[in-house]
Amino acid sequence: MESNPVLLESKSSPINLLNEMHQLRLLGHLCDVTVSVEYQGVRAEFVAHKAVLAATSKFFKEVFLNEKAMDGPRSNVFLNEVQVADFASFLEFVYTARVEVEEDRVQRMLEIAEKLKCLDLSETCFQLKKQMLESVLLELQNFSESQNSEEEGAAHPDVLPEAKAAAVAEAEQDPPDSPVARPSHGATPEVSAAKSKEK
Repeated sequence: MESNPVLLESKSSPINLLNEMHQLRLLGHLCDVTVSVEYQGVRAEFVAHKAVLAATSKFFKEVFLNEKAMDGPRSNVFLNEVQVADFASFLEFVYTARVEVEEDRVQRMLEIAEKLKCLDLSETCFQLKKQMLESVLLELQNFSESQNSEEEGAAHPDVLPEAKAAAVAEAEQDPPDSPVARPSHGATPEVSAAKSKEK
């Protein structure tokens, strides 16, 4: 008798795989590529795994698939016009799926993502820029609304006299036989107006 197939799926495996690859890179274990980055005289070298770079960046995938047989155990890739700090952040992102950068570097991270053809980083930067823009627009809208309400408040500084005038007008509209309109037993006009307001 055949049994039905069942799905064995790990939710933690992708995260564990990334974490393990990240640790291997930090320790320099099993790394098979050195990326040399130079920008305006600042130069640094980063060791990494071809498979990780190729899986996350079409640029690196094309480089590695088109390279000839390696002379040594490790191949080298040279990048210029990429800042060292930005490439370090790029590497952290492709190995961990997250990286913390200053707000003013988001545009540069988007540029490096496009240069290295890293779709995940590009989409992440684009979404963050969209959120930042929406936040700024919301702040501007709130500021504009607060300015408008202050201007309206300055145009109508005293609202109470209008309310009093409306109460008096309402009292005058009451029919003559209304108990509010005619003072009874020595009630003063102010009391009548107060009763009119209550009504």
